[in-house]
Amino acid sequence: MVVSLRLPTLTSFFSSPSICRLPAFSGRHYYFRPPPLTVPFSAQSAASSPPETEDRVDKLKNRVNQDRVITPRSQDFNAWYLDVIANAELADYGPVRGTMVIRPYGYAIWEAIQDYLNVKFKETGHSNMYFPQFIPYSFIEKEASHVEGFSPELALVTIGGGKELEEKLVVRPTSETIVNHMFTQWIHSYRDLPLMVNQWANVTRWEMRTKPFVRTLEFLWQEGHTAHATLEEAEKEALLMIDVYTKFAYAQAAIPVIAGRKSKVETFAGAVRTYTIEAMMGDRKALQAGTSHNLGQNFSLAFGTQFTDENGQRQHVWQTSWAISTRFVGGIIMTHGDDAGLMLPPNVAPIQVVIVPIWKKDNEKAGVLNAASSVKEVLQSAGIKVKLDDSDQRTPGWKFNFWEMKGVPLRIEIGPRDVSSGSVVISRRDIPGKEGKVFGISMEPSILEAYVKDKLDEIQTSLLSRATSFRDSNIVDVSSYDELKAAISLGKWARGPWSARCFFFSYLFCLSR
Repeated sequence: MVVSLRLPTLTSFFSSPSICRLPAFSGRHYYFRPPPLTVPFSAQSAASSPPETEDRVDKLKNRVNQDRVITPRSQDFNAWYLDVIANAELADYGPVRGTMVIRPYGYAIWEAIQDYLNVKFKETGHSNMYFPQFIPYSFIEKEASHVEGFSPELALVTIGGGKELEEKLVVRPTSETIVNHMFTQWIHSYRDLPLMVNQWANVTRWEMRTKPFVRTLEFLWQEGHTAHATLEEAEKEALLMIDVYTKFAYAQAAIPVIAGRKSKVETFAGAVRTYTIEAMMGDRKALQAGTSHNLGQNFSLAFGTQFTDENGQRQHVWQTSWAISTRFVGGIIMTHGDDAGLMLPPNVAPIQVVIVPIWKKDNEKAGVLNAASSVKEVLQSAGIKVKLDDSDQRTPGWKFNFWEMKGVPLRIEIGPRDVSSGSVVISRRDIPGKEGKVFGISMEPSILEAYVKDKLDEIQTSLLSRATSFRDSNIVDVSSYDELKAAISLGKWARGPWSARCFFFSYLFCLSR
């Protein structure tokens, strides 16, 4: 699938070092990609699944139960991705085709995303609330481009309480329509503006080709909705929120997204313009990781959402909507993971440090576990998310591999000799083998706390730097159609001129998943 992205020339987009870090350029860019090799995310029941899908699911589950085998990334990126999700216990297949069950470890990553964004939303003046999941179909029909854009993905309810409904209901695909219905009742005067709300909710879109976290029948997201007195205020809000998303991607997820504007054909159904953050995954395909829409007055005109201005005149409000979903969890997996499994940035990791106690003799166990417990208390009191794996059903080597596969940034090893010397061994997930292992780190609380915090910061920075280098090394400047085709044939992203209405802009072309 080909996606197009106009890169911003607005000064506000480049005022922060956390935003676009490409070489200097001007105007618009597009990214092109070859058709992705998509393995269907088939969460089907035995009654509804084709035999080949059932075989695939059974094989995946058998592999998890037996050896936790992970397909090498270079061999089959899509199979690697599915293996990591299964082995790291991030999600499982739901009984309805295209759905997934987000397991506790996967949901904890989503909670880390929520925790950061909730603070930013409130800092920028937004309040959380909740709108109903069921929307009258007549609401969807009110905005022509909106119903046209979403009709193929709608899930409809026609029977309730054993009776056919007078009007069919849409299971929420997005909430612009029902939000406007309520805004019309709440907004009367310019004094009621701006009205800025956000909701954390689930949405349903009947996708035909699904993939866990990236594209599923039902997914979790936040959606912000705002109403303003002027077009300028709405545009400022749309840009502000894409900036919030961009900073989150860089600072928390260590993903060097590129912020820009979608082409007209890819603009959200019902919006005047759509801003987006696009991320390069490990297979060099683009992931749309977040969007912010300037809706203009399209929905307020359709729903009659008006206010009385300071001169006593009735005006239609100007609106925005913006969202990030659990797709971002998939983006984190595909950006940072390696052949060993997940590699999580510390800022979004459910567990930042795992402690593995090691003993051989029964008389060593108590001393090692006591030391490990003390280290855990020190780190927890410092606000570090730490797990003590003191189970004795598995060997230390098995635990090393397991927690590496789960992407835990740091591992602390404590054995009898370490107890005697008052020190620990610390290994980094992002630097495999002996190079990432350091011996003799003191257990003295102030020294250990400072060392661990410093290493977590280093890992966060290292992952962003690594992802940025990978992205930049896979972007090619082109000046002709032949150069564009050559770059795409190599799986690169191409940056070059694009003509729109006789004006030339700089766009990035890439291949979309």
